[in-house]
Amino acid sequence: MKSPFQFAAASVALAVLGAAAGSAVAQETPSDTLLTVQHYLNWEQVADPQISPDGSQIVYARRWINQLEDRWDSALWLMNADGTKQRFLLKGGSPRWSPDGTRIAYIAEADGKAQIFVRWMDAEGAVSQVTRLAEAPGNLAWSPDGKWLSFSMSVPYDNSWRISMPAAPAGAKWTPAPRRVTDLHYRQDRAGFMALAHTHLFVVPADGGTPRQVTKGEFDVGAKFDALNGGVGYDWTPDSKQIVFDGHLQSNWDLNYRNSDLHIVDVATGQMRKLTSRTGTWTDPSVSPDGKTIAYAGYDSTRKSYKTSELYFMGIDGGNPRLASGDLDRDVGGMVWAEDGSGVYFGTQDKGTANLYFAALRGGVRQVTTGNHMLGISSISKTGIAVGTRSAYHEPGDVVRLALARPTEVTRLTDVNGDVLARIKLGAVEEIWYTSTGGARVQGWIVKPPNFDRSRKYPLIMEIHGGPHGMYNVGFSYMYQNFAANGNVVLYTNPRGSTGYGTGFGNAIERAYPSVDYEDLMAGVDSVIGRGYIDTSRMYVGGCSGGGVLSSWVVGHTTRFAAAAVRCPVINWLSFSGQADVPLFTGNFFDKPFWEDPGPWLKQSPLMYVKNVKTPTLLMTGELDLRTPMPQTEEYFAALKMLGVPTEILRFAGEYHGTSSKPSNFIRTQLYMMSWYQKYANKTGPATMP
Repeated sequence: MKSPFQFAAASVALAVLGAAAGSAVAQETPSDTLLTVQHYLNWEQVADPQISPDGSQIVYARRWINQLEDRWDSALWLMNADGTKQRFLLKGGSPRWSPDGTRIAYIAEADGKAQIFVRWMDAEGAVSQVTRLAEAPGNLAWSPDGKWLSFSMSVPYDNSWRISMPAAPAGAKWTPAPRRVTDLHYRQDRAGFMALAHTHLFVVPADGGTPRQVTKGEFDVGAKFDALNGGVGYDWTPDSKQIVFDGHLQSNWDLNYRNSDLHIVDVATGQMRKLTSRTGTWTDPSVSPDGKTIAYAGYDSTRKSYKTSELYFMGIDGGNPRLASGDLDRDVGGMVWAEDGSGVYFGTQDKGTANLYFAALRGGVRQVTTGNHMLGISSISKTGIAVGTRSAYHEPGDVVRLALARPTEVTRLTDVNGDVLARIKLGAVEEIWYTSTGGARVQGWIVKPPNFDRSRKYPLIMEIHGGPHGMYNVGFSYMYQNFAANGNVVLYTNPRGSTGYGTGFGNAIERAYPSVDYEDLMAGVDSVIGRGYIDTSRMYVGGCSGGGVLSSWVVGHTTRFAAAAVRCPVINWLSFSGQADVPLFTGNFFDKPFWEDPGPWLKQSPLMYVKNVKTPTLLMTGELDLRTPMPQTEEYFAALKMLGVPTEILRFAGEYHGTSSKPSNFIRTQLYMMSWYQKYANKTGPATMP
């Protein structure tokens, strides 16, 4: 399980400001062939493709930017399995084919509330609204017999403090009662103050009827990281009588960091039983076609800040749990059983790529697909046809299909951004490996401006990923291609602490974050400088979340960068532990709580090195951010101002964690960063602090 840390302006104004950071490429390449922020307004995304059981049709979600409402809108599209006859189907999301392929269940809005619908896939195409729920449903699935639809939903509970207030006079406008907080986890990014509710599983007849709660109790179903609400991993048994699900069903849920178990519940009676016996993080169960075996992911309980999630098998009764992924040492996910029950297909990420693997029930793991891409399989038909999404350096995400019998043939079925990129010249992307301190081998990538000329000198922008346990990859990046189109070389790397390289590499920053990851970043910069085409007086650094931690750490430890764009950072681990929606996350990075030993907490806080900062630093954070809250940014800003360092805060309206969820704010983020970098483009000479 990963850590939590990845319009108003006229087009002429956008183009001028967008070209500010570097004009060399714009002079050589026609402006209408460069990727600008203006193109982003017509960008589209695809997600969650689902293939019909007989392998003949595919339904998928297609998202586009609603320019008037400044948001992403989504609808379901349908096509034949060979990519022909693509057409809009209906508004909604989370499509799921019925087991017999005659219907599609999905979630859409009705009277301002998310509800479950079913559409018949015959010539008539009738649509039925199955639910009229007060709370939003999630994690939609069919029972194997096609009679039931299962879903998760919040169940509110009362936590009010009853006192005997005098009656208010008629027409009085008294202040509302205070919000009562009794739990450690009472807020969540992108949700605000958490509702007083527990998440449970429900079923409803697929033909419509009354939803029935299957799990009950003062707990939440679904494996949680630091008690954050999210998805529920569950699967039906083939006889449609039981559901296997993940979750932490204990009274200490509010102090549980990431442990979870697997349970089985009888749908008719609600009787539950725990299946896992070892304490750990056990998630995402998938039941074999014969109902005898459960595939699941996880690892034994550990104090390590990062541990790869491994694949396991166990009996439907919880017996004989056994490791199935061997020495793979990569995170597993998305388990889907082969139709013959011989094993499970699953996805994993390795060295910036993602591919499909297979674990045999009788033992052994093999890689199914290969390629320098990000491939994620989301559905497999009974006929052995798999569909998913794929992205690569110059290919934004699209729906793809492959036959499991011929996995080398991956066919792209959509080209949703082909019209946008038809005349655009993109920057070349180069993979690099370099050596850092302690002999560590680190992977990274360079994006070069279109019409790159090795004999010239270019500005360098280094972007740092969040997490800290995350992974940059070979997928298409609009941000980096836009930077490159404006004459910049872009560097992004996976320093120690990143996922995709095994537990040892990912856990190298344990009890010392930031530490060797900073050394890896600087070694990456040196590697690119050594290629001879970087103007060392025009180097810039930025990053969000964990990247905000490291970019603020960078400017506190070197003056080699001309400017920095520190976005949604953590700069003080002590205050962060009481401000963020992940209060247990921070404690897991230190041996002792700060009230016992504050020394390490201060030593790893970028704020403690602010006296060294000479780099002009732009701070950017969402006003609603509850993951790396605004006070973190404000603490750093105040210190920088008092020290006389050029600095500003951009407080992004309507944004939780990050600064780019709204299309206009993505554009603003790009333009503000390049404008800030250009403002300090004339810094002379790199210098490194002792």
